[in-house]
Amino acid sequence: MPRRPNSPRPDDVPGFPARRAALRLLDAVLRRGDPLELALHGAAQGLPQSDRALVHAIAAEVLRHLPDLDALIDGATKQILPDDAKARMVLRIALVQTLVLGTPAHAAIATALPLVDGGPRKLVHGVFGTVTRGEPVLPDPPTLPAEVVERWTGQWGEAMPQAAAIAYAVRPPVDVTLRDAAETAKWTTELNGASFAPGHVRLPANSDQGAIADLPGFAEGAWWVQDIAASCAARLLGAGEGRTILDLCAAPGGKTMQLAAAGWHVLSVDQSKKRLERLSENLTRTTLSATVVPADLRQWQPDAPVDAILLDAPCTATGIYRRHPDVLHRIGPRQIAELAELQGELLARAAGWLKPGGRIVYATCSLEQAEGEEQVERFLAAHPDFALVPATVAELPEDMAPTSQGWLRSLPDMLADRGGADGFFIARLARQAN
Repeated sequence: MPRRPNSPRPDDVPGFPARRAALRLLDAVLRRGDPLELALHGAAQGLPQSDRALVHAIAAEVLRHLPDLDALIDGATKQILPDDAKARMVLRIALVQTLVLGTPAHAAIATALPLVDGGPRKLVHGVFGTVTRGEPVLPDPPTLPAEVVERWTGQWGEAMPQAAAIAYAVRPPVDVTLRDAAETAKWTTELNGASFAPGHVRLPANSDQGAIADLPGFAEGAWWVQDIAASCAARLLGAGEGRTILDLCAAPGGKTMQLAAAGWHVLSVDQSKKRLERLSENLTRTTLSATVVPADLRQWQPDAPVDAILLDAPCTATGIYRRHPDVLHRIGPRQIAELAELQGELLARAAGWLKPGGRIVYATCSLEQAEGEEQVERFLAAHPDFALVPATVAELPEDMAPTSQGWLRSLPDMLADRGGADGFFIARLARQAN
């Protein structure tokens, strides 16, 4: 349909560039499978920071509420729109602004219609009007994608995806790890937070995550942001006492800083030079030291065996779905299998770098057993010179007990009454002494 002679050009509609960027971003995530945070740079290129934040908010909330938005759209159309139809994506963008972000309906549709300029504008306008006139309310908690519910139910039972949905609806808390665990009481008071373990503070639920750098102690490097579950991997390695440890896949450096603060001589290895720059900046801010090594673990190896290793392996990141809702739409059986194969390769390779009697902690921020329990069971079956060293209650934050097998598995119901925790699997293994 040609544009009417007096109608404004799409770029002249206030707010349109941000909505166009949101459309590009969602296409990158849902069609190409790109991670939301990585795709944001390209999709929002040239936009001011305030617009970039809006682009991210629109896309993230569409992904968080995708099944429920689609149910509203399908209930207002005579023929079901294809999943990848542009009209469906534009309707998702318009509806999420009105139903989640608080944008007035007239403003949401005015900035959405130019996205289908030359396309089915009447259809989009009509469906949007039909839905909004019904004064809909999106379900609370949001509906998880059906394939995710099926996969998690098969691994964990029906209660797990129910707990996951409840956790999905709540803003994730901000945890910080302290450089000096002896100052836990001080910083718990200074930050008006709560502590579940030495060296940990959980900020108040209403904390402005955009103003973290302005809080007391940040500029002087007294602490860094790190989820309570993520901090447990380094906790299982204890005091370093000057011994050498490899922190593999180390960037952006939370675990490196924990280990350095605990007295380890740390070699931090990561393939991403850009992420290592952030690690180096964090080390400078906290005045902690580590040797930073840019390398691919499949080709690199240390000069000599080491005392300990922390392998936070590349994974699907389904355990951080609350913060990154795109993983529930990008990750499926193929991605899980591919990453599980890589994890097995890295774990077996890294294990050969340990001194006899040394320990390796294997961790993934995943809720998939293929990337956790099954991975360690397979490794132990193939490496009789290694044994699991069970975690103890005394080593872990309160109410984060190890499983009967001896590893830590944080699921969505863990710490649920206090804001929850990211999904992690952490196991400690030891190489037999000669």
